[in-house]
Amino acid sequence: MTNRIASGNAALTLKVVGIILILSFLLDFLILLLPFQPTDRTWQINLATALVDRGIVPLVGIGMLFVGYWIDGVGDSGDRPKPIDIRFPVLVLSSILGLFFLLIFPLHLNNVRQASAQNVVQIRQDAEQAENQLQNQLSQFQAQISNEQGKAQLEQLRNQARNQFTELLKNEQTYQQALNNPQLPAAQKELLRKFKENPQELDTFIDQQTNPQTLADQRIIQIRQRRDEAQKQARDNAWKSGLRIGISSLLLSIGYMIIGWTGLRSMGALQGSKRKVAAR
Repeated sequence: MTNRIASGNAALTLKVVGIILILSFLLDFLILLLPFQPTDRTWQINLATALVDRGIVPLVGIGMLFVGYWIDGVGDSGDRPKPIDIRFPVLVLSSILGLFFLLIFPLHLNNVRQASAQNVVQIRQDAEQAENQLQNQLSQFQAQISNEQGKAQLEQLRNQARNQFTELLKNEQTYQQALNNPQLPAAQKELLRKFKENPQELDTFIDQQTNPQTLADQRIIQIRQRRDEAQKQARDNAWKSGLRIGISSLLLSIGYMIIGWTGLRSMGALQGSKRKVAAR
């Protein structure tokens, strides 16, 4: 008697938890649809990702529900009323979810591919715009230093930089403090050593750093490097997202279809429909 009560409570618990898991997924599904934007590719990608990430929840719920019914069947003594049987609609829901996740698989891959291509194009356009702005700034600056006043200001700037470095290199104590400064980057420390060993390196460095064309070329190289890195990251993220969500969706589809179709066949639903077709 005690075992019968315990098995009944366990079966009821499993069925209640299973139903709650299934209903919570359906509620999440309805909430994720809002705001409804079926033509927005980003909305479709986010919806597919969220649903696939939650797709295991109703699968676990269905499993717990059927284990509860199995416990009821094993411990059935025939002297108690039969519980409400909702296995048939749950199996139909499982079959629908299987078809749904099967549909997500190609749609998500296509959306991710198109979104990735669009991101790559946008990154390239942004980089081209940055280069054009830099070229315009370079042209304006070269026009400003083309006259005598501009050349004098540029030469004054070079002399100030040269004097600052020269004073630092002449003062051995200040020079050693700079080399021992942990906050100073290693590349700058290496430059100081080169300037100390060969003062001509200082003049070459200052000329390069105050040459507008050289600075513009360095900036363009940085822009293109960031462009290439951003494009590679966009492609990698799209590939990872498509692979993860696509495979997960396909696996969920297989699981739901096996449960739904096998369950319906065992309950005679599919066989009954086939017999009707054959009788016609």
